[in-house]
Amino acid sequence: MSETNIQAKIRSNPKFAEMVGKRTRFAVILSLVVLIPYYSFMYLVSMQPQLFAAKIGEGSVITIGWPLAAVIVVVGWLLTGVYVSRANGEFDRLNEEILKEAHK
Repeated sequence: MSETNIQAKIRSNPKFAEMVGKRTRFAVILSLVVLIPYYSFMYLVSMQPQLFAAKIGEGSVITIGWPLAAVIVVVGWLLTGVYVSRANGEFDRLNEEILKEAHK
């Protein structure tokens, strides 16, 4: 079977459109969940630094900004793990089904 024929079968498969849609929506949502807090934090640090300059406790040298930045980074890592998990599970399964149907 020619490569062009297989590609045409894959593109015409409704499961392919479903997979592309699901994967795109999921990636956009996760990207927004990471990027909006990150850029909001950067904006606020640059425009209103006094918001993050408050100390965590009396006599502490750590400001409120440090733990917030750490939370943003850790959430980004966790959401990357969520994406990888779903990509290796649901999206790979759909991909395999689509390829099997295309080679029939």
